[in-house]
Amino acid sequence: MLLAQENSASNFTPILMIVLLFGVMYFMMIRPQQKRRREAASMQSSLGHGDEVVTIGGLYGTVTGVDDETVLLEVAPGVETRYARPAIARVVTKAEQPAEAAADDADAIKE
Repeated sequence: MLLAQENSASNFTPILMIVLLFGVMYFMMIRPQQKRRREAASMQSSLGHGDEVVTIGGLYGTVTGVDDETVLLEVAPGVETRYARPAIARVVTKAEQPAEAAADDADAIKE
């Protein structure tokens, strides 16, 4: 009887180890990657005219136009290039909002 109980416990151990391994992998690898992906998507969706950005290739530019899938960057005076939104790595400086737009935003938040 005692031998049967030890056998059933030892059969359960490998399954428990596999479940624990997947749990650790989820919290150490998958979850942080999902968080980074969400942050990048929100940054790319909030791009606006006048923002200074860096592309994944290291090119600095100022946003002059935004489309659903592309961003138009001015990389030198009079030189504009088009990039896909996912090609924008980070925003260096955000454009300042005009006083009227900031006041409208504050009124919208109060309502």
